[in-house]
Amino acid sequence: MRIGRDPAVVAAHVVSLWVRTLVTLFDAYVPTSAYDELFASASQAHPETERVVQLLSQVEKGDFKQRQRLADAAFRRGGVTFSVYSDRRGVEKTFPFDLIPRIISGRDWRAVEKGLIQRVTALNRFLEDIYGDQEILRAGKIPRELIEQCSGYVPQVRGLAKPHGVAVHVAGVDLLRRDDGEFVDNLRVPSGVSYVLENRSVMKRLFPNIFQMARVEGVDDYAMRLADALRSVSPVEPCETNIAVLTPGVFNSAYFEHSFLARLMGCQLVEGRDLFVHDDCVWVKTTRGPERVHVIYRRVDDLFLDPDVFHEDSVLGVAGLMRAYASGNVTIANAVGNGVADDKAVYPYVPEMVRFYLDEEPSLLQVKTYLCSQEADRRYVLEHLPELVVKEVASAGGYGMTVGPMASKAELQATKERVSADPSNYIAQPVVEFSTCPTWSGRKVAPRRVDMRPYIITGKSSWVLPGGLTRVALTEGSYVVNSSQGGGSKDTWVLKDPS
Repeated sequence: MRIGRDPAVVAAHVVSLWVRTLVTLFDAYVPTSAYDELFASASQAHPETERVVQLLSQVEKGDFKQRQRLADAAFRRGGVTFSVYSDRRGVEKTFPFDLIPRIISGRDWRAVEKGLIQRVTALNRFLEDIYGDQEILRAGKIPRELIEQCSGYVPQVRGLAKPHGVAVHVAGVDLLRRDDGEFVDNLRVPSGVSYVLENRSVMKRLFPNIFQMARVEGVDDYAMRLADALRSVSPVEPCETNIAVLTPGVFNSAYFEHSFLARLMGCQLVEGRDLFVHDDCVWVKTTRGPERVHVIYRRVDDLFLDPDVFHEDSVLGVAGLMRAYASGNVTIANAVGNGVADDKAVYPYVPEMVRFYLDEEPSLLQVKTYLCSQEADRRYVLEHLPELVVKEVASAGGYGMTVGPMASKAELQATKERVSADPSNYIAQPVVEFSTCPTWSGRKVAPRRVDMRPYIITGKSSWVLPGGLTRVALTEGSYVVNSSQGGGSKDTWVLKDPS
């Protein structure tokens, strides 16, 4: 008889029936043929993501919409913005954020972490060498003319020792996950970590129970790790070190991040006009009088740092700064001249750097890259434009790029003419299918392409922020994840191993 059933059992049965009548988050979600970060098939999560998918599946769609609105409002109130200089409607935009996290198992993350530290170690050795003895050039492993003609190469710092041998204090390595689940490395750009920290803060507020039950690695100590690393490469003792974050100012696209990190590290946010050089030391003007600055975490481009050495009309930098740097009285992070390692034409040689400096095989896979400056590569690129992605070597943010399979005949012809006229300015890569992740489209959850930018901090040792920034192409069918072209971000959850 049902009358005698345990009331708790009856209540559980009623709740179960009620839940089944709700429209839950992943109802009718269908992955594409690409690797999906959460689902192995339409109805089955990956074993490592199953627990989190179950927790998220308990969220009713109407409830999720409300939490997404709360997240958007939190970003607006917090001033979490970026700038789009080309948008006539206004440059300041709230950074788009999607509430469905990307999940990475602890096992997968350890493999990525190992490859990232290996890569940054080799890049530090390369940058020290390229401005020093140039052993890798003399060994013929990289063409000398490629380096010397690179727009990021700064000959003025040749022969200047880098404090503690560290040039790359903060690195960001863009990663894609292939169809087989393997990560491949793309480029190195250090901005965006403030969004990682803000994303995590919002997720913990809006999904506190799910976050706790999922057992996610923390990211909150990033600023402390960064400050400790910067102090460790100071010309004075860490306890005596004064750090300053040098920003171009409020109109810079990443100003939110500059101010955010300065606040979290507990150091001063300065512009060039706030600093001066005296007796080959850098000083900051304060209400208490001048104070010595030992480490500058600069967010100003190389050629604007010192009008005495580079662009003489620059008002963003500090006259005499390079003299203080050469004297060993200030550490500049990241080091001047690092742009040579960011150049897309240098990218194909990174595996050779790993072998040359570390005597190891690269752990991270790498996208095949064709150098249009080389005749054989250029011929192949021009003959296969509809199959390739063509990029300008010094461009970022998705600009200066032609995606062959999505380009019109007119766009392909224009690209062909540009490459033929200035081949050294272009590289090409095969189209690598991004992995996808369930993403809120405004009406339903749908697959959208994602990449990931982990961050590596290096002082006397290297540390990798668990997860990093997952960027998502919010437009259906798009490969462009950059925020300046309509992309957004997700929180990246690296799961702790079972205890």
